[in-house]
Amino acid sequence: MNTLSDLPNIGKTLEEKLLKIGITTPEELINTGSENALLRIRATDESACFNMLCALEGAIQGIRWHGLPKERKEELKQFLKMKNIPISLH
Repeated sequence: MNTLSDLPNIGKTLEEKLLKIGITTPEELINTGSENALLRIRATDESACFNMLCALEGAIQGIRWHGLPKERKEELKQFLKMKNIPISLH
């Protein structure tokens, strides 16, 4: 995999957000981690939320975000709560 969009869950829009924060390769995303990538995106885009975090985590793990283990999804929710980031925009 050479480009971010080769990863699962990374479409054109999310790829553009990652490029904007300086993450240009799958390796850079893996090294940054989903939580840190989301925080960096959120610094310029307050719409970044739980679904995006799950998409990033799934991309790192090489799976669709729907397939993330329930325990990992709970950890991600707790991370958002700890950072006072709404889980949903609704």
